[in-house]
Amino acid sequence: MYQSLYPVIMMDYECQCSGNNNGCSSAILFNILSQVDSGEPAKSSYLFPNRCHCEMRRTVRLKTPSDTCWVASSVLVKTVHFMKSLPAFQQLPPQDQLVLLQSSWVPLLVLGLAQEHVSFEVEDSPAPSMLQKILLNHQDSERSEGEQPTLAGVQKLKSCLKKFWNLDLSPKEYAYLKGTMIFNPDVPGLQAAVLIGGLQREAQNALREVLLLLHPEEQRCFTRVLLASSSLKGITPGLITELFFRPIIGKAHLLDLLADMLFSGC
Repeated sequence: MYQSLYPVIMMDYECQCSGNNNGCSSAILFNILSQVDSGEPAKSSYLFPNRCHCEMRRTVRLKTPSDTCWVASSVLVKTVHFMKSLPAFQQLPPQDQLVLLQSSWVPLLVLGLAQEHVSFEVEDSPAPSMLQKILLNHQDSERSEGEQPTLAGVQKLKSCLKKFWNLDLSPKEYAYLKGTMIFNPDVPGLQAAVLIGGLQREAQNALREVLLLLHPEEQRCFTRVLLASSSLKGITPGLITELFFRPIIGKAHLLDLLADMLFSGC
């Protein structure tokens, strides 16, 4: 059963500080000056003015990466194999196959995690010491280029998973829903956009029919599925990559690995 990371889930995932961190900086500066005036020593938490203390902006990591990362990797492999098993997908030009994979792997993976009821917990990422920052300055600058998982991003992902768990879709419903995600004619760079648009309409019609067949009493079931699917757009590739795959792929580029899986014989 889904459990939130904290007792209170904030509806607004944005930092409650001002956009340029002046809110945090001003509060920290005020406390420092107040303690100086009173003769009290400054607390250690105020020695790092660049670190925002807003709950939702805290960087996090998986509590059990050795288990969760491999489960996510298994779901990713199944996702690519699912795409390759679709006859309509195989008939597309190889370049279109790659473009569609690159544009849809994130929502497909999230759907796979929801379908297999994959749950996970996170913990705060340890802040590097000043000595580590000095000695590992080059490595830290490389890591900072990627999107660091935040509590806000994880909460958004868990909220999305919960929506699909509440829908309790069957494997067939998940399959047709994934088809609507794969065949997206609006992705730039497609050679067969018209054909792909037709395939998306077929997948949408098939999804609507199976929903009506399995849930005849739920007249708005198709709408509910579409609303839940819209939340997938808020899940970024950077969050998924850094949270689930960076611990096991290191500095490798995930898109390169996806391309290898797509065009390999396995």
